[in-house]
Amino acid sequence: MLFGLTFTQAQTITGAWKGKIGSAHTELKLIKKGDSILGTSYYYTSRSNYIRYAVKGYFDPNSNSVVWWDDAMLEDRLSGKIFGSDKDALLSVADFNCPGEEKMRLDGESTERDNKNKPKGAVTLQKITSSGFPDEWDFVIENYTVGANDPDIIDSVARIRQIAEAVPEEKAIPQEKAIPEQKETDLASTTVKPLEKNSSSIAVTAPHIVDKKNLPVPTTINQQKFVSREKKLATVIPLTGDSVELRFYDNAVVDGDSIAVFLNDRMVFEHVRLDYKPYTIKLSVNDLSDDNELVMVAENLGTIPPNTSLMVAIVDGQRYEARLESTENSSALIRFIKKKKSSK
Repeated sequence: MLFGLTFTQAQTITGAWKGKIGSAHTELKLIKKGDSILGTSYYYTSRSNYIRYAVKGYFDPNSNSVVWWDDAMLEDRLSGKIFGSDKDALLSVADFNCPGEEKMRLDGESTERDNKNKPKGAVTLQKITSSGFPDEWDFVIENYTVGANDPDIIDSVARIRQIAEAVPEEKAIPQEKAIPEQKETDLASTTVKPLEKNSSSIAVTAPHIVDKKNLPVPTTINQQKFVSREKKLATVIPLTGDSVELRFYDNAVVDGDSIAVFLNDRMVFEHVRLDYKPYTIKLSVNDLSDDNELVMVAENLGTIPPNTSLMVAIVDGQRYEARLESTENSSALIRFIKKKKSSK
């Protein structure tokens, strides 16, 4: 019976949701694909005035916790904007609950996507039968329980969205130029793979994580870079278990990329040159807060800019991959969020 209940709940997270995130009127479409979530968010003042984002995230059917974030702005049709720019994209953490047979809710809190220390208000959304903003996900939502939950179908819809995003409507595509196939990136460049043994890692210990209070004035070059550069979210990774192992590789040709890494505003390491052999750190989950920010700062751009790295995170026996990019103006941000434990 418990298995049937969990399966039903896992299915019903897919759909359209309406309510508010902070002060913004919001409609949200979530489509579940494995543990990942895709979809769109609309922040609006009317049906013709809105900002639309592509959404990515994950859903845990065991704890009914949902995390999603505005991955990329798709449309801006809002005069007198609610949000000023893509910098104001949101990340939300909510509980999925069913207070009645025909009533489903998402209740939680939101922050700026790229800054966990800037709260944006409460999440209060209720599932609705249909959205007032037609888009490419409607077909999947309407037919989800009769075959449209197939990952290939979801991926094909996501590719349609990506192509529309890459090619502005006012620009015609030359007939002789075919649109290259674009691969969908699961969970904002995050994929879950079976755990593999890696005996070539170099293990180091990260410092104890402390709250952000009275941070010292930047004194080193890397601390100055960390403070001055814009931080852009690459992905969110859920935290479970006792520890997390992070491995850093060069993502492409080994070209001398060198990085520094900060965790919750404290430098973990610097002057690490990326290679095919991983540089590894291990962190105790108990020492981490509920929401954590890891930032990769480029010390240089190597011989082939920008500075790119592959970060592999081993969390509770599962492997997540995140491709990180850092430039002279921006740093790559990863947020690690603890999953809420089931009440049972």
